Amino acid sequence: MISKSLIFLSLMLAALLLACSGGNSKSRINNFQSHSSEIRQGKLSKAPVFNYQIDTPICNDNGCTGKYAGVEFVNEEHQFKLGLTGTDIAHNYSNLMCKYVGRKLKQLYREGKYSKVDFRNIKMTTKGMDDGDDYVEYTLSIPFKRVENASQAMTGFDHSGGWGHPPEIEKRKYQLLHTKRRIVKNQRLYVSALKSTPEGLQEYWIQWKHADY
Repeated sequence: MISKSLIFLSLMLAALLLACSGGNSKSRINNFQSHSSEIRQGKLSKAPVFNYQIDTPICNDNGCTGKYAGVEFVNEEHQFKLGLTGTDIAHNYSNLMCKYVGRKLKQLYREGKYSKVDFRNIKMTTKGMDDGDDYVEYTLSIPFKRVENASQAMTGFDHSGGWGHPPEIEKRKYQLLHTKRRIVKNQRLYVSALKSTPEGLQEYWIQWKHADY
């Protein structure tokens, strides 16, 4: 009887241990799979998984032109590393163009070649926006036109745009007019009509004369 009892207890104990071991094994597998997923995401966020080419705008007395080619968006980590104003890296090319246009307008003013941006003939093109390939080409041409005298000339240039959404033009106008340095002469901004591409880029272009000109 003792021997049969011992055998029975041994079998029960083995079954119990097997059940516990199986439950722990399943738990370990699930935890491992979850942890592995996080590792893969971490590696992806740190790896240089995108390519882009930013042309330095070319400017002359007649205007500025340039092109961006590459991914449409980057994650927030790269946004901060690259000094972008948003994750829409392609749209940030508008910021770079505005910097070069403003610099050229000031140069022309100092040289007595009084000019302003020709809003009507600004050309914007996009190719590949939101088509699933995460690759886009964005070209910009900002032409100038001569004006008769210094009072008509412009020295500042900016934009309010949306990469697939409406621009916040009133917010941008407020920001320009209410800086601490009061950069806009006579608080007067000149804003273009809304420009857009068939794929959904929308831009208002803004010019003004600086208060110290």
